[in-house]
Amino acid sequence: MHDSTNGLTRRAILGSTALAAAALALPGVNGAARAAVAETVDIAAAKKEGKVVLYTSAPLAAAQQVVNAFQQKYGIEVELFRTGGVNVLRRFMMEQQSGHVGADVLVSSDPSAVQDLAAKGSFASFHPVGIEHIPEALRDPEGFFVPQRMSVIATYGRTDLVAPADMPKTWDDLLKPEFKGKMVMTNPSFTSLQLVIMAMISKTRGWEYFERLNKNDITVVQGNEQALNMVKTGERPIAAGCDSQYASKARFEGHKIANVFPADGTFMIPATTSVVKGSAHPNAAKLLAEFSLSPQAQALWPKSGIYAARADVDPPSGNPRLNEIKVLPIDYGYVKKNATAVKKKFSEIFSV
Repeated sequence: MHDSTNGLTRRAILGSTALAAAALALPGVNGAARAAVAETVDIAAAKKEGKVVLYTSAPLAAAQQVVNAFQQKYGIEVELFRTGGVNVLRRFMMEQQSGHVGADVLVSSDPSAVQDLAAKGSFASFHPVGIEHIPEALRDPEGFFVPQRMSVIATYGRTDLVAPADMPKTWDDLLKPEFKGKMVMTNPSFTSLQLVIMAMISKTRGWEYFERLNKNDITVVQGNEQALNMVKTGERPIAAGCDSQYASKARFEGHKIANVFPADGTFMIPATTSVVKGSAHPNAAKLLAEFSLSPQAQALWPKSGIYAARADVDPPSGNPRLNEIKVLPIDYGYVKKNATAVKKKFSEIFSV
């Protein structure tokens, strides 16, 4: 599907992480002249509504910090529903199909699904204040979604059990015999981040790569929280191809865990905020979406180990800037088209 705005396809605007990396590399992102005019939110009307319902797959503690800050600033109650990325979308889409609009704001880590929902008319167009600080390659000119945070995929591990110098440095390193029985990974049937990773790696490397990985006795768990817990306990001291934010937060809490971003390239996946069309609290929804992009809210993500979407916000402490990480392109059209086949093949190989 094409959008004539700026001569880019919508897939290119959100889906090209390589382009996003290039935009981030520019000194001082200068997209303000081409950005849509930010809209004014009716704060009085939002306060009169008194409530906003948020569906999100963000880590609970980090999401709650943003919620608390919003509630404290505006006195508007936030009803928070948080679960894995696939389950968030499943609940949202089931409600949409039944004609019930439960969420006012949807935060999703599956850009391809967000594009489809936008095309189906699920979201209201909204251009929040601060949109000019989002790299232009990541913006939707129609205003149906705006990046909230970035998931950057890494391999991380217990540094007291596996020395940083001995950690896997590339995707091929995960196949080495010295890592047999030491690794854990997530399941693409549960986390939409892993679905993107599995789809793109199987496309470029073939399923033989995963068959060899399975022979290296890698454990599969549902999501990133379970993977982190296995690393924390030392049961599986290395998490392969997982969200770096979990390791960063654990390090902030005193755990001896460090990220390694694959030298041969990794994936950078935006989680996006959308205002749901026809919801019960439209003004409060816009206010929460706007607040989520504010410097106050964006600065909270790195404190939890998460990369913010705004280019003017520093990365999580101890991590490189986004433009210092080699980023691999993502074909979200391919991910969507092959999602069912990828989940099925993964389950067959790893018997999950």
